[in-house]
Amino acid sequence: MMTTILTLLGLLLLSLKITEVQSIGVCYGLNGNNLPSKQDVVNLYNRYGIQRMRIYAPDHEVLNALRGTNIELLVDVANEDIQSIATNPSAAANWVQNNIKNYSPAVKFRYIAVGNEVSLSSSIAQYVGPAMERIQSALASAGLQNQIKVSTSIAGNLLSVSYPPSQGSFSNEARPFIKPIINLLVQNNAPLLVHVYPYFSYIGDPANIHLDYALFTSQGIVVQDGSFGYRNIFYAILDAHYSALEKEGGAKVNIVVSETGWPSDGNPPAASSGNAGTYYRNVISHVKSAQGTPRRPGRGIETYMFAMFEENQKPGAETERHFGLFFPNQQSKYGISFN
Repeated sequence: MMTTILTLLGLLLLSLKITEVQSIGVCYGLNGNNLPSKQDVVNLYNRYGIQRMRIYAPDHEVLNALRGTNIELLVDVANEDIQSIATNPSAAANWVQNNIKNYSPAVKFRYIAVGNEVSLSSSIAQYVGPAMERIQSALASAGLQNQIKVSTSIAGNLLSVSYPPSQGSFSNEARPFIKPIINLLVQNNAPLLVHVYPYFSYIGDPANIHLDYALFTSQGIVVQDGSFGYRNIFYAILDAHYSALEKEGGAKVNIVVSETGWPSDGNPPAASSGNAGTYYRNVISHVKSAQGTPRRPGRGIETYMFAMFEENQKPGAETERHFGLFFPNQQSKYGISFN
């Protein structure tokens, strides 16, 4: 009897350990003219034990390279496709057929993100919720609704209040956009995908947000919020979003961190290899620990690092081209272990 109990306990601990390892993903962007072949990239994920990937559109060459692997995939509906999917009755079914059903189950789809950081002022913002509904219905028609969750990926700027975390709330401008989305997530037991960037919080307010609070290196509690104490802003940002979700009827909605990262160049001294390496190592360590946040303890934090490579054609500030965990020659920048 004791042997059986010990065996079951060992299997449970092994299962927990595997879950922790699988909670780490890496975003794979294609904005570079010197990147490895897509098959080589998939091989690199496997070589480093990276078991989850995010791509920002259903690139068929990437999907073919993923066939037969154990890598779970978060795939985006590109922003430019959202309006047609929301308004054309056959567009969602065609998208699911061409990009999901034609590859499943050989490719292990985990989430579909309908849109990436869609701006509230964008003409497509009004179509995100309806497009999510269309994709959900198309998945159901394909018999895949229990295997793949539908969501959208938001930036942190939808909150009007984020401090203290318990007062987190969506802005009046964001509420008409996010409320129907939250209702869909609740209905389908799907997570909200959120981009969490302590780097941008730090450079935006360095007088009040200290570097150690952003890099997980604080030696003590920095923010006391009632009974909750925060040693890093990563957890504070997450809990501000959990508070905002609760206020909109989304208390049961989990959050997946669909992007987080720190640049190694382009804005010294904040953007440096030393700071970036410290951030990536510490965020991986924390989300793998399965300790959760103060407001949501005892659960893993599924997190996708941004990004796999330095992308020399990525638009925007210089820092945008220096978030890579690997150089285009496939050498690791920081010697990070993902497992």
